[in-house]
Amino acid sequence: MNFRFLMATGLLSLAAAAQGELVMVANPGISVGKLPLSQVSRIFLGQTEQLPDGSKAVPLNVSGATEDEFAREILKKSPEQIERYWARMVFTGKAKPPRTIKRDEVKALVASTPGAISYLDRSQVDGSVKIIAIFSD
Repeated sequence: MNFRFLMATGLLSLAAAAQGELVMVANPGISVGKLPLSQVSRIFLGQTEQLPDGSKAVPLNVSGATEDEFAREILKKSPEQIERYWARMVFTGKAKPPRTIKRDEVKALVASTPGAISYLDRSQVDGSVKIIAIFSD
């Protein structure tokens, strides 16, 4: 299950050959409809807990190959680099890593967690979560 990240018309969409298209999703209460790639990276690396509008962001990683590909393509780090990064951040008390959830939990947890942001197969998106466009900055 290898995912590729594609830039198209200035927006970032996440695609999987066998699984369909992955998109960033958020709790419907989040007021922003798009985020710069750098902001997504800062949120998922624990460098900020805020969205551009000042509201709190709660990142949720998805376990397995999806998380590894997200690390490589969005965070621009290997899974090993991410592991070392979080070990250092936790040891120094600077931040805790985002909660990691199973792929089948994404929609329910994002929908029920104020400020939640994660990634999900587009085919699973319904009115319970909001798609967030990601653009290169």
